[in-house]
Amino acid sequence: MITFHTLSITFRLPCRRLLKKWLASLAEAENKRIRALSVILCSDEELLSLNRQYLQHDYFTDVITFDYSDGDNLSGDMFISCDTVRANAKTYRQPFDNELRRVMAHGLLHLCGYRDATAAEQKQMRSMENKYLAKWNHIVTDSL
Repeated sequence: MITFHTLSITFRLPCRRLLKKWLASLAEAENKRIRALSVILCSDEELLSLNRQYLQHDYFTDVITFDYSDGDNLSGDMFISCDTVRANAKTYRQPFDNELRRVMAHGLLHLCGYRDATAAEQKQMRSMENKYLAKWNHIVTDSL
């Protein structure tokens, strides 16, 4: 089950049904199954607070994923800062929705076991994000 929530912000997330289908297909392609995933959209300040409290990091970020998975059954909370996603979309000249999907893919890939601590891991993560972003168009086309 995939659910979407907001925390301390007003935001309407479009295409929820398609996003659920896309995220489930990403997990399936990684031979995983989503049991329970909460995607929580929040502000920079909310995410900074979580980053400080749980990770002892004192900086802004776009996503923090808390992993409760059991083997191939994925479970977790994915907190996403809409403020940072918006800023990154502008920086990288991407539509907001595309950058938001990139961050969702990134968080889900963490639940699948991918890391991004080293340059090599970051390169692999970016490649996987791009692979699954390309699948978004197929999900949308198939749903028409």
